[in-house]
Amino acid sequence: MTPLAKARALFLDRDGVINQEVGYLHRPEDVRWVEGIVPLCRRAQSLGYKLVVVTNQAGIARGYYTSQQFEDLMTWMRAELAREGITLDAVYHCPYHPEHGIGEYKREHEDRKPGPGMLLRAARDLGIDLSQSVMIGDRCSDIAAANTAGLRQAFLMRGTEDGECSGDYVAIDALDEVERWLAGSLSA
Repeated sequence: MTPLAKARALFLDRDGVINQEVGYLHRPEDVRWVEGIVPLCRRAQSLGYKLVVVTNQAGIARGYYTSQQFEDLMTWMRAELAREGITLDAVYHCPYHPEHGIGEYKREHEDRKPGPGMLLRAARDLGIDLSQSVMIGDRCSDIAAANTAGLRQAFLMRGTEDGECSGDYVAIDALDEVERWLAGSLSA
């Protein structure tokens, strides 16, 4: 990569993509990894992708857990992934909710997906070329954020939301489908 070239990223929603959806996850003992996340992240890193987590955290907005509990859990998750040779380049989260937030957390925010704020911030902070980047989410809001930000490809993990999302995406049943796509996209 030349000094002027920008990096590409694999953007990952957290709940439902990295860990199984359990509803307002905030304790390490409740983490159950999604099958295939470790090999996918290893493969993406080997292909030169930055790994960036972008996650709405309405549990903070609702008062179910604190920002510090979120940060502590992410520190633990990063350490567990590091044992597998995986480095998360950044973690962005949105603690706001326009309807169910409490106090300062009850508001709209450009970072809350379907808004592209976290993706755009990551692009600025990490020198990411969004047009060469990929998103994996489990909700239509993830797909909308990816499409609005101009990502090359968006993948929707089936299982959390039923039905069709608007926008461009590929629905998948397993993360190895993305792993194969990443490998094949470099030659395309």
